[in-house]
Amino acid sequence: MMHYSINDLEKITGIKAHTIRMWEKRYNAVQPERTSTNIRYYKDCDLKKLLNISTLNKHGIKISHIIRMCQEEINEKILELSNSATDFESYINSLVVAMIELNEDSFEKILSNSLIKIGFEKTVTHVLYPFLEKVGVLWLVGTINPAQEHFIVNLIRQKLIVAIDGQEKVDHENAKTFLLFLPENELHELGLLFYTYLIKKKGHKVIYLGQSVPYNDLIEVLKIRNAHYLFTYFVAGLTTEDIPAYLSKLSADLPNQKIFVTGLQVNKSNLKLPNNITPIQHAEAFREMLNTL
Repeated sequence: MMHYSINDLEKITGIKAHTIRMWEKRYNAVQPERTSTNIRYYKDCDLKKLLNISTLNKHGIKISHIIRMCQEEINEKILELSNSATDFESYINSLVVAMIELNEDSFEKILSNSLIKIGFEKTVTHVLYPFLEKVGVLWLVGTINPAQEHFIVNLIRQKLIVAIDGQEKVDHENAKTFLLFLPENELHELGLLFYTYLIKKKGHKVIYLGQSVPYNDLIEVLKIRNAHYLFTYFVAGLTTEDIPAYLSKLSADLPNQKIFVTGLQVNKSNLKLPNNITPIQHAEAFREMLNTL
């Protein structure tokens, strides 16, 4: 059973702390307990309840009405909304609850509904990316354990691989070859898999090296296989201070190679990059760039 402060709940649910306090006092929406030193804390059941209340409230259901609903009614209403709604926040909140509960059936239903309603690419960029950012917040406050993260990441990974395998092989004279890899110690490959999907969808070729590729091995591969472009992704494998040195070395060792870089650490930093390295701010910008090749 996890313990949360009210600030933790605000970060995870997006509901302001003063609103949570108001709902608590006026409607008894959540019921915090106290430690032996009289510090208030909330539990998993409070977090899940607030995520569900937030979802229903954003769809016009008054908080006073939600509070009177039993858990079964809330679950039915959430499922009904996930079947009909197209707003991203509903999907994201429902996925968080499914992850906390390790509920694969619920996760699959929510994800399938999103795929049907808004398509694969929008589901990834508008639902799964923000969802994974929330997973990061849950990590920071100690809400989820490695098993829960692996559970959810592997479900998403399976979807991405199926989508990649589903792309028809298109041979055309302007097809380029992209080599995709993650630097050593970088293990977060979901983003790299999605960019693989975008590249293959446009009819280009991919050499996929995957997670934690040692630098010297990368250089050796390029001696064997020629690639028009390199693509890499930074999430947590290197410190923000180490990334410029890594990219400078990559640029110096491969001066004639066009290199694309993206990821949280790159996009949130004001890095001065070598001329042959191009930052990608988001997937839609990269998709537009692919149209110009």
